[in-house]
Amino acid sequence: MTTKNVLVVDDEGGIRELLSEILFDEGYGVHLAENAAQARALLEQHSPDIVLLDIWMPDTDGLTLLKEWVAQGKLTMPVIMMSGHGTIETALEATRIGAADFLEKPIALKKLLATVAQVLQQSAITPMNSPSDEEDVIDEDGKLKVGLDLELPFREARERFDFLYLNHHINRSAGNIAEVADKIGIERTHLYRKLKQLGIKPPKRAGEDKL
Repeated sequence: MTTKNVLVVDDEGGIRELLSEILFDEGYGVHLAENAAQARALLEQHSPDIVLLDIWMPDTDGLTLLKEWVAQGKLTMPVIMMSGHGTIETALEATRIGAADFLEKPIALKKLLATVAQVLQQSAITPMNSPSDEEDVIDEDGKLKVGLDLELPFREARERFDFLYLNHHINRSAGNIAEVADKIGIERTHLYRKLKQLGIKPPKRAGEDKL
């Protein structure tokens, strides 16, 4: 089995070392960056399979760095954002930009490993595409259009459409699953199963059960 490489970007040394030890013990290759400048260099040198990116950093914050990678066409790997001060709005902004998932600090060991494994599995099914390739477009009738590669095998194309469709409605509803289920005409339990199948984790809302 090919070793997957993880780039951890966090300005706190203790967190970098802890995440490095956990991931290394699970068989991942790990590269560490304490700021955006180091992250840029390591991205070029090692082409990581996945990035764990802290939002709050002193020089360039994680969201700005994520936007930079998107604009430069360098978002070819999934990125999981991390924050100890996360909000639903922050998580939604990160996913709109292109992040694959969001972890709140302090990060539990099981949660970290499960999320990394799930995101890597999903990226293998649905390769990362720069938003410039699948940019949302509003047509003259005010309807949203999304890009979809029609040369994909049928199963992959269907999964990609479902992923785009459900992410769109989750973002529009600010993560309110009940509202999404009602709007698209699907039972909530079935919707939860579909989200789990696609690796989509909507931001946690107060009083709402986890997937």
